[in-house]
This record gives sequence, C-alpha cells and structure tokens, in this order.
Amino acid sequence: MIILMAAAALAAGDAESVVGKWRAASKNAVVEISKCGASICGKLTGSDGLRANPGMLDTKNQDAAARGRKVLGLPMIGGAFTFADGAWSGGTVYNPEDGGTYKATLTNPDADHLKLKGCIVWPLCKTQTWTRIR
Repeated sequence: MIILMAAAALAAGDAESVVGKWRAASKNAVVEISKCGASICGKLTGSDGLRANPGMLDTKNQDAAARGRKVLGLPMIGGAFTFADGAWSGGTVYNPEDGGTYKATLTNPDADHLKLKGCIVWPLCKTQTWTRIR
C-alpha cells in the first residue's frame, strides 16, 4: 500500500502525468493528451454532443474559415507547452463551446485529476478539473 501511495505521489506533477484520456468538466467531453515532441497536445475524442451528432462541425470558431471542420478529433490543446515546476504552461486550449483559444496551464494535483487553467489575460482565468479515464 505504501509503495502505491509513493508511486501516485511521484506521478502527480511528473511531465508524463498529463498523458492519457481525460473527462472534461462540461458536456462529458473526452480529451486525449499525448506528448508532441517536447510539448503536449490534445484532441477531442468524444462528448455528449458528438454522441448525438458524430458529424458536428466547429460552427462557433472565431475563424470563419475553420467553421466547416469536424469537432471529432479537433485539436484542443496545443502550442509550445513547456514543463517546469510541476506544470505545463505556455500553450493554448481551444474551447469549441465559444470558439475561443486561451492561454493554458495544466497541473496534476494527483494521478487521477488534471487542473486546466485557461486565461484570456491574467487575471481573467477559469479553471476546470478533469478526471482521468482508466
């Protein structure tokens, strides 16, 4: 038991700890996060809306030219993230609900949760807690 607790403590905040599938806080969205070179990236692999309409389009995108792209597989997390002091920062998160792209920071309070903070500009930020899908 002590070994498992130590392993969980080491996993929290580790650079690889964000890799995997996560259930977002809204609309049962599922985001799969991977290593992308030295950075991380994530794509949308499911949601309540996608279950109802698998061909759903990115109609709220602020870039009119991107509104015809499908939401399934949509890049949600990207940019030039770097890992330091237990957090991934310097990248962006895209929100298809409002079509906005925000500066993002990701941290793991523990092995099964991910805190995603998206900011228009600091201090105009919102934090969501995502849950790991096993």
